[in-house]
Amino acid sequence: MSSRWNGIDEFTAVAEQASFSAAAKRLGLSTSAVSREIAKLEDRLQTRLLNRTTRRVELTDAGRDFLDRCRRLIDERDEALAAVQPDDSAPRGLLRMTCSVSYGERFVAPAVNSFARAHPELSIELDLDNRLRDLVGDGYDLAVRFGHLTDSRLIARRLASRRLILCASPEYLSRRGAPRALSELPAHDLLTGSSEHWRFSEGGRETTLRPQGRWRCNSGAAVLDAALHGLGLCQLPDFYVSEPLRAGALIALLPDHRPPDEGVWAVYPHRRHAPPKVRLMIDHLRESLAALIPPPESLP
Repeated sequence: MSSRWNGIDEFTAVAEQASFSAAAKRLGLSTSAVSREIAKLEDRLQTRLLNRTTRRVELTDAGRDFLDRCRRLIDERDEALAAVQPDDSAPRGLLRMTCSVSYGERFVAPAVNSFARAHPELSIELDLDNRLRDLVGDGYDLAVRFGHLTDSRLIARRLASRRLILCASPEYLSRRGAPRALSELPAHDLLTGSSEHWRFSEGGRETTLRPQGRWRCNSGAAVLDAALHGLGLCQLPDFYVSEPLRAGALIALLPDHRPPDEGVWAVYPHRRHAPPKVRLMIDHLRESLAALIPPPESLP
């Protein structure tokens, strides 16, 4: 028996992914099943929603208007289901998450793995990627992000904090001396990572510096290694440098100019009622990160 809902999830997924195969993977269906449901939907509506070619999928004008309505319908349906589910209901279905590579490998993946073991009815996809993913467009349920959040379509819950620390090796400082003011930094060898600006605090206000130097890499681990080898100064999050600082392999610099601690956030698409799988995962991440990550106050 056909339902008027049939094809709506499939159409929305294809429109957001711009791909039948990617939409099928997201929904856990075969590509042929997705194509079949959308064809039936277009037949019921007597309207073409998608233009299909061998290389791409594009929305028609009617499809663009219908997509906005479908998103609202799906959100309302999911919110209605979440609202009547008891808070202690077991998470099930598929949970799609994303996080940056280094933080994800070191902290998020272990927490996700312990959560998966405790909830065998839940399937999890964790994508570790340093690109800023579009949660709504790419179909993610949850992401872990840092710093200032600007996307009004997302709800954020703070998981932890991280601190940016300027530091260098004793060997480098013995050769070049330690900077005593922010104005002295341009005269030093600055090891540049993925961030285009270094953040500091001066006179109670936040300020930035665009680092310039002969060495650059988009990997925090590589920046840390370069600093340990005496190639220059670096500014890295505390989870990279906490152990070398305690061991004396790195020395923290200009502590009075450290910027305010950044938030580590769990963000998810804007709904009045987050599904149990999202709520419980966020709670688990908060507990796990608190146990895994020493508080910034404990750093040298």
